[in-house]
Amino acid sequence: MKAEEISIARERMKGIVHITPLDYSKTFSTLSQNDVFLKLENMQKTGSFKVRGAYNKVFSLSDEELKKGVIAASAGNHAQGVAYASQNLNVPCTIVMPKGAPISKVQATMGYGAKVVQKGKNFDESLAYAIQLQEETKATFIHAFDDEAIIAGQGTVGLEIVEQLPDVDAIIVPIGGGGLIAGIALAVKEKNPNVKIYGVQAKACPSMKKSIINNKPIAVEAAPTMADGIAVGKPGTLTFDIVHKYVEDILLVDEMEIARTMLMLLERNKLMVEGSGAASLAALLYNKIPLTNKKIVPVLSGGNVDMNFISRIIERGLVESGRFATFAIIIKDKPGELQNLLAHISELDANVKTISQNHVGVDIFPGYAQIVVTLETKNKEHIELIQKTLINKGYDVNLSSF
Repeated sequence: MKAEEISIARERMKGIVHITPLDYSKTFSTLSQNDVFLKLENMQKTGSFKVRGAYNKVFSLSDEELKKGVIAASAGNHAQGVAYASQNLNVPCTIVMPKGAPISKVQATMGYGAKVVQKGKNFDESLAYAIQLQEETKATFIHAFDDEAIIAGQGTVGLEIVEQLPDVDAIIVPIGGGGLIAGIALAVKEKNPNVKIYGVQAKACPSMKKSIINNKPIAVEAAPTMADGIAVGKPGTLTFDIVHKYVEDILLVDEMEIARTMLMLLERNKLMVEGSGAASLAALLYNKIPLTNKKIVPVLSGGNVDMNFISRIIERGLVESGRFATFAIIIKDKPGELQNLLAHISELDANVKTISQNHVGVDIFPGYAQIVVTLETKNKEHIELIQKTLINKGYDVNLSSF
């Protein structure tokens, strides 16, 4: 594959696909001791970078291929990209998505006119069924990542970055099947081989990481992860070769690190970013990348977050960052005891969000009551101070784990 294909892809999608902003973040620059510029692909059409590759692929098909209709497998973002491109050409489109795909992504895909078939418990099972369906229907298959036209389309992100920040030192990219990082690496390294390219995967599904270690694409069993967009069990052959050649290293982030980063992006930068998109910044914030005083671009690859999931992410992020805590506290069942407890909590600058009282339980003896109180707190040190202070005042205190 040649870098020229990426320039051709850019011309093909000009005026259709957004040139997304490169936004300097003082907050994340300070936290990471680097100059951090966020590549906002969460603000792309359809909510992710996937529309770039999908558009380039669909618009490069022959009339004969288009007449057969198109079919693809996707956890959500590729689905929307293919559906959007197909709608522009009035081409029949079928998307196979996992049964557990976020409802928002399923509805958005259908909103672009695609027929959605939910089959399999993960992307790899959906892919296997889509290939079977393609053989039956003879529709044109649009692979999510292991296709030169897809890789070329995703590579236009890299072209934009080097134009927006010519002296960029490093780019951090989420990896699922590898289409995005392969395209970016090819585009950027051909222009400036000194730019370092780092990939990031969820610990729950480190398929590219393990493939690089084994020197060939291998499959891994994916554990549940909030980064569903990069939960791909086996990387592509084309993408593996490019990653093996150009990418410096692949880092892993856990669910806690992803959740906290999503919350920080929402709170500090007012950006809604999905788990897979936040993974790149998480790797930087949690010191997975050995760089300081450099100009670094984490690619925020998508922002398609299910609204029902956002509240859980916020709560999880608040808990993980020490901003939210639940205590079970035993008090004497006498008038004024609850008031005294709440007074102590107030003196510790914690805000009560919810409170309940139980008189029956394994650890509740006659004459006592259990108070379950949820507090808004400042950080983990604040939580430890509250627990220690209440224990010193004679209370039986247990901090609930989530």
